[in-house]
Order: sequence, then structure tokens, then C-alpha cells
Amino acid sequence: MSEMCAPARPFVHEEHIKGVGTYRILPLDAAADAETVHGWASQERAAFWGMNGLTQEGIAEIYTHMNTLGTHHAFLVRKDDVPVALLQTYEPQADRISACYEVLPGDIGVHLLLAPAGPEGRQAGWTAALAAVIASYVLRTLGRSRVVTDPDVRNEKAISRLLRQGFVAGPEVVLPRIDLPEVQLPEKRARLAFLTRKAAFPDGS
Repeated sequence: MSEMCAPARPFVHEEHIKGVGTYRILPLDAAADAETVHGWASQERAAFWGMNGLTQEGIAEIYTHMNTLGTHHAFLVRKDDVPVALLQTYEPQADRISACYEVLPGDIGVHLLLAPAGPEGRQAGWTAALAAVIASYVLRTLGRSRVVTDPDVRNEKAISRLLRQGFVAGPEVVLPRIDLPEVQLPEKRARLAFLTRKAAFPDGS
């Protein structure tokens, strides 16, 4: 079946940002989206994502496993039907981050991988619009009260972007190594950052 004839994939969130475009958040299809994710994650700019050395098949296996979990979820974000980001959400109490801070009711963890910029660079306001859409999804649609994220302490660009978006820097922590048959993660020195619903939407919406 051609892409033109394929049925539209369901989305969990849709939002139009004036002057920027329409964003949709779709559950990741581990097989169909593996080529796209591999193209992003294999670049040197995505070294902190931790998948530089993986094949497309290896990435598909990781997200196929994630799709079996009830606590970790992956999504493809599209702007005007063009893939622009990989979003992962997770329950902090079911993740290694729980060893590093006191998880509160309503917390949700987020990881975000941006697509590389095109030859003309990024559209003005694009990153801020994407952040607003993701905040709206996790804090409004999912009804959570606080976002937590854990960028590598060396990823100064990501940390600066989070602070510009209203996140508050938390402590520097060491996420423990995970060595299970289905999941292998090295130890990671991270900077925690938090965004509350009140900070993201001060009007109470």
C-alpha cells in the first residue's frame, strides 16, 4: 500500500500554533519509524541520546520492547505532517531516576530528541512552539502536575534550552547503570530539571 493510500495514523494530541504550524503527537510505530529515528539518533549531534552505535534494526527492537511497557511510551511529533521530534514519556517511579530524587504524585518524565535542522535552518519560534505543544500534552491532556527531565550534564545546549522554556534546574545526580537482558544503560551524570503546570500555564488553564 502506498503512503498516499495508507490510512491516517491516530494521534494523541493536536495543536495549531499561530504563525508556526500544526503539531501532532502520534504513538511511535517501532518498525515503520525506525528509519527516521535511526537517521536522527545516529548523528554525532545526538550523541547524548545514547544510540549512535545502533543499527536501524537495533533501534526498532528497543522501541518494540518499550511498546510492551505500561510505564514508558514513545511518540513521533509531526509539524505539518513532517517528523520533527521523538518524544519519550515515562513514570519516574518505574525508572532509574527514582533513585535520584523524591518522586511526587503527578510527576512525569520526558526525553526529547529533535530532528536535525534543514538546509535553511530552523523556522523562527519553532523550538518554543514545540516545547509549548509538549507541555500542553503532558500537563493538560495527561493531567500531570510536573515534568522532570535529566539531560547529561555535558549537554549544555539542552540545559540552556530547558531553562529558557521555564524549567527550574535541580541537582546534579548520577543515574545508576542498568544491566538487564532487555535494557542496558550506562551510568549517567545528569542535571535534573523541573517544570510545573503552574509555571507553564500561569493563567491556570
